[in-house]
Amino acid sequence: MSIEPSNTASPDAYRSARVLTYLLFFIFALTTDAVGVVIPEVVKEFDLSLTQAGSFHYATMLAIALSGAFLGSLADTYGRRFALLLGMGLFAASCIAFVTGRQFLFLLALIFLMGVSIGVFKTAALALVGDASSDQTAHTHTMNMAEGFFGLGAIVGPAIVTVMLTNGIHWTNLYVIAGGLCLLVMLYASRLTFPSYKPKVTNSASFRKLWAFSKDPYAMGFALAIMLYVVAEAAIYVWMPTYLASYDGSFQLLAAYALTLFFCLRAGGRFLGAWILKRTSWKASLTIATGLVAACYAGAVVLGVQYAIFLLPLSGLFMSLIYPTLNSKGISCFDAHDHGSVAGFLLFFTAVAAAGGPLIMALIGDVFGDMKYGFIFSLGCAVALFGMAVANQLTKATSGRLG
Repeated sequence: MSIEPSNTASPDAYRSARVLTYLLFFIFALTTDAVGVVIPEVVKEFDLSLTQAGSFHYATMLAIALSGAFLGSLADTYGRRFALLLGMGLFAASCIAFVTGRQFLFLLALIFLMGVSIGVFKTAALALVGDASSDQTAHTHTMNMAEGFFGLGAIVGPAIVTVMLTNGIHWTNLYVIAGGLCLLVMLYASRLTFPSYKPKVTNSASFRKLWAFSKDPYAMGFALAIMLYVVAEAAIYVWMPTYLASYDGSFQLLAAYALTLFFCLRAGGRFLGAWILKRTSWKASLTIATGLVAACYAGAVVLGVQYAIFLLPLSGLFMSLIYPTLNSKGISCFDAHDHGSVAGFLLFFTAVAAAGGPLIMALIGDVFGDMKYGFIFSLGCAVALFGMAVANQLTKATSGRLG
């Protein structure tokens, strides 16, 4: 039985719920998307290999995947308020605990707990978006706004770490800042009147339904495309700073802020992409965007770090419309009552790719002694995604359900 207080939904409750969701998405990205500038510091501080240091990223992704799968029902069983406060409390405690020790395994354990907490409060926040939306159009608008705040956090997090390092401040203070912000948001959430809701199927779908999706060609096709995209994108925010560390040219400032530039272009490109998709075919837009991403990766690998410093950040502009389009079309292939379940199915593959892709790149980089070879793997994924987009454009493979 839900312990959520019963209330009559009001405009203030809807607005407060949306604001809370935006703030949570911002804090989520503040830490997870700063990993690219954190990992080089972890390598130096603890004398680790790329594979070992990369565990800061894939431990988070693994924890989010497991938490979403096994704890996602908390928001439905015990209420949105309970799950949100539980997730935020664990997140804040894990972040602030960074001040208590600097042993690698201890910090890695805290990173894992952060991932668990993100899985809890993100699932609850996604459910809250539905509660706070009067119709499908409002729901889409709220989700786009939430992703916009996620993009903002992805810009601010790496920038904070870069400024800290430039001024001799230890990188772990980013997590302490995030923990403090989360405590403030937690206090705000505890005082809110939440919109009422009806129990419904969420991302924690039954294994039977997930198994059914695994045999559906549309679900698996979009899942594969999303995996290829996420590997390519994760290569940037996890390993681009490491790859560019050997740059010794005249654009040192650009090298220092390359990741921030990538996130800025990706965030801005999402607004541009929304405008483009209203005026062109989504299939053509996806084909062009994936082709340009593959071209950026090819140039970065073949021409070397002197050109990668420009091409890899630029890829963020072309990546911007790919994931939202794939996710939206993948979900739209199914009836409305399956949207929550198929979204969870695609999220699982997203997390697997976000964890596994950088790990494979790290292993390749360790074997050959240069992250350039890890980017050859991500180039292969970008080319494969472009191939899928071209095939869909030519064969109209998705026309049966999407037109």
